[in-house]
Amino acid sequence: MHLDFELLLVLLTLFTGVIWAWDRFYRRKRVPEDQRHEPPPWYIDFPKSLFPVILAVLLIRGFVAEPFRIPSGSMVPTLLTGDFILVNKSSYGLRWPVLGTRIIGNGAPERGEVAVFKYPVDPSQDYIKRVVGLPGDTIEYRNKTLYVNGEAVAQEEIGQYDGLHADSLATLHRETLDAGDYKVLVHERSPSGELDAVEVPEGMYFTIGDNRDRSADSRMWGFVPDEYLVGRAFLIWMSWDVHNNRVDWGRIGEGIQ
Repeated sequence: MHLDFELLLVLLTLFTGVIWAWDRFYRRKRVPEDQRHEPPPWYIDFPKSLFPVILAVLLIRGFVAEPFRIPSGSMVPTLLTGDFILVNKSSYGLRWPVLGTRIIGNGAPERGEVAVFKYPVDPSQDYIKRVVGLPGDTIEYRNKTLYVNGEAVAQEEIGQYDGLHADSLATLHRETLDAGDYKVLVHERSPSGELDAVEVPEGMYFTIGDNRDRSADSRMWGFVPDEYLVGRAFLIWMSWDVHNNRVDWGRIGEGIQ
C-alpha cells in the first residue's frame, strides 16, 4: 500500500488545527480564571503544540519546495539512484495540495525541463522525467533520435559513459532543447524504444527519461495531464551512493539541467 504523505499532512493539519481552535476560542473561556495558568490535558496540549509545525511543513511542502528521492536509473546521467532532489512547487502555478487544481499562476514546463509529476497510470506515485513535448507538438523517437515537430533534436556525442548504471557500449550525448543543454545516455545494444509520430493533446505533456533505452516513460504509458504536474526539479540536496554505501559529497548542491 502506497502512503500518500501529502494527504496525511492535510488530515493532520485539519485535526490538530481543530483542536487548537477549539482550545483557543472555546475551552479556555470556560476554564475558571484561577485555573487558566495550568496546562491543558496532554491530549489537548500535544496536538495543539504540533499544529503550527505541521501547518508550516504543509505550506512549505505544498507551495514552496518539496523533497523527492530518485528510486531508479531512468534519469541517468542527470540523476542517479540515491539522489535526493528539491522540486520548485510554484514553477507551474500554485496548486491545492492533494487536489492538484491550480490556484494562481499560469506557469508551464518548457521543452527540456526535468519535471516531477503524478504517474498517470497510478497517481499515488510520483515520477520524474524530462518534458520534451508540449500541447500541440508532434513527437517521434526512432533510431535513438528524438524528433519534435518533424525535426531531429540537436544531439552531439560526447563519449563513452563509465558509470555503474550502463553497459560497456553506453555513450553520452548532449541534446539541446528550449530549456538548454543536457546529457542523455544511449545503450547501443539495447532496443531503441521507437515511437511513431504522435500529437500531444491539449492540456497534456510528453515526457522521456534521459537513460533513453532503460526508461518507462510517455513512449509506453502515454501523456501527462497538466493537473498531474507537481513541479520543476532544480537541485540535488543530498546524494547516497547506493553501490558503495556512502554519501556522494561531490553531487550535493548540483543544479539539475
